[in-house]
Amino acid sequence: MARGDLTDGQWARLELLLPTGKKPGRPRTWTRRQLIDGIRWRTRAGTPWRDVPERYGPWDRVYDLFRRWQRDGTWKRILEQLQVQADAQGLITWDVSVDSTVCRAHQHAAGARKKGICSANLPAGSTSSPTTTGSDGPAAD
Repeated sequence: MARGDLTDGQWARLELLLPTGKKPGRPRTWTRRQLIDGIRWRTRAGTPWRDVPERYGPWDRVYDLFRRWQRDGTWKRILEQLQVQADAQGLITWDVSVDSTVCRAHQHAAGARKKGICSANLPAGSTSSPTTTGSDGPAAD
């Protein structure tokens, strides 16, 4: 067992939630535990599927199990069942926190011109300064 692989206790708990999938024919070469550990390794490492170590089985077999269970909803059912069990044991606190301190605007919302401030909207011969002294020269002391 490598670091990060399922422990015996974790596997015993997870094995009860897996689909039975007994098929006639040749027995499996790779156990489900190995394939699931391969899926977990790939998810944890964030590498391409082809880089899954051989101890977990062929990468395409690991990927095939992942995609098949993703498509038929097996991963979702496993998560829901684990959440129900944890909630029944009081291990989950269902607190909801809403924080509105961050307000994001679209990138085009920054620096937009406002109507009436732009010099193109001012009448000819007017100044853009809101305060004028009314005299022709500097103010006398």
